[in-house]
Amino acid sequence: MNTSQRRTLVIVLVFSFIVALLFNLPAAAQTNAQVAKEVGPAKPDSPNWPQFRGRNCSGIAAEKANPPVEFGLEKNIKWKIALPPGHSSPSIWGDNIFITGFDQDKKTFHTICIDRNNGTERWRRSIQPDSVEKVHAISNPANATPATDGRRVYSYFGSYGLACYDFAGNTLWTLELPVPSSSSFGVGTSPIIVKDLVILNRDDFKNPKLLAIDRVNGKIIWEQDQVPKSRATGWSTPVVWHNNLILHRQDEVVGYSTIDGKRQWSVAIESSGASTPVIGDNLLYVGAWMNFGETELMVEVPDFESLLGKYDTNRDSNISTAEFPDDLLIARRPELGESRIGDFPAKLFFTMLDGSKDGKLDAGEWQNARDLFKSFRKDHGLTAIKPGGKGDITATHVKWQVSKNIPEVPSPVFYKGKVYMVKNGGIATCLDAQTGEVVYRKRIGSRGSYYSSPIIAHNRVYIASNTGIVTVFQTGDKFKILASNSLGEKIYATPAVVGNDIYVRTTEHLFAFGE
Repeated sequence: MNTSQRRTLVIVLVFSFIVALLFNLPAAAQTNAQVAKEVGPAKPDSPNWPQFRGRNCSGIAAEKANPPVEFGLEKNIKWKIALPPGHSSPSIWGDNIFITGFDQDKKTFHTICIDRNNGTERWRRSIQPDSVEKVHAISNPANATPATDGRRVYSYFGSYGLACYDFAGNTLWTLELPVPSSSSFGVGTSPIIVKDLVILNRDDFKNPKLLAIDRVNGKIIWEQDQVPKSRATGWSTPVVWHNNLILHRQDEVVGYSTIDGKRQWSVAIESSGASTPVIGDNLLYVGAWMNFGETELMVEVPDFESLLGKYDTNRDSNISTAEFPDDLLIARRPELGESRIGDFPAKLFFTMLDGSKDGKLDAGEWQNARDLFKSFRKDHGLTAIKPGGKGDITATHVKWQVSKNIPEVPSPVFYKGKVYMVKNGGIATCLDAQTGEVVYRKRIGSRGSYYSSPIIAHNRVYIASNTGIVTVFQTGDKFKILASNSLGEKIYATPAVVGNDIYVRTTEHLFAFGE
């Protein structure tokens, strides 16, 4: 090619590039606008607590975080803001706090963005579904904690599905899903972010699925059917471990592939599937709880002669439905305080026990009942699982299990070779993470029920009771209570920590505390 030809080729190429650029300006501008929206106002290195219990649901604050030990309505309070009712926890990125709530009167769900600096509301976006899932009085339809990737925030409501917003409050996409057939406690799981996906546990007892959704456009990338269970499930939030999505379900812990959601391995446990697992020292720790999981929870029912002597008012040597006591329990939870949910009256089983269907129990039927009640006893426990394996790895990968004083709802937390858990009644247990040996088991002073999970910041455990007390105690081998902080309102949500501030959601407000 001579000089003249090369010059002509260069001119043609330059002209072609200019034409292509001119004709693609709108598309190019749109792409740039999309990129700008994707980046959002938060920097990648912004301080954050991006989902339920922070990064990978660990409950561990950043290493330099140092929130106050003592705080309350008149001490170390930076601001508070009134919120619609909800049990979701705050998620945080930069100066943005995201939280959800539910307006019972208007049957409306809200995603709220709050300025972390001063506690003012930046924006609120609302959704009004066709129907609202039914929940128990202690629960709330706005249970799920939003997740954020620093560009968008993802809110999940069991009554609606997923909604995605940018940091300015613009709706980017929505994904409507059927109202799950869950229990009266409602959906408790929260969405998480795994690379380019939003992962959602839809552990419905009729049609359980694990969903992976494209976080940019809201399209379902894959969905994996789960094994249906007899009882309602759907409370646990997945965690990521060794390229697996780990899910604590009713009576099992399962590892699914992060790539396509295929079931990889499972461990059989006795559990209601409520708490979220945590990871530490190359082990997985799962708080498996069920009503009949501890001997202390079971009630020794009387023999038939004692039953007759106390309740057979007409002296016909049988116990009728009218004579059968309402308060005769087969299992109890004495530490719940004002809530007796989980106490199991024997009368619930009367119809099933009445084999002759004559409305009475005779000696043989009552003996069958006693045998049945004893069969309910199952071993639950905080279970340590080793990584790896395929299929059912129960016999080979369970390293240890501790079966006493297991929390029903709160998840455990791992920190520096120890696992901490707090159960109803304010009973704290510290375990050696490798052996399961009990380091100590102590009462922390605040009784009643616990729905919030413990978190750790600056070598301190923070745990909130339903009665509105946030107890702070020292990590390590020696048990030492550092503070007991009363907020005067019930607490169901798990606190969040960013920098030197701790954020606590009560039934009425979101509080920010810092020195």
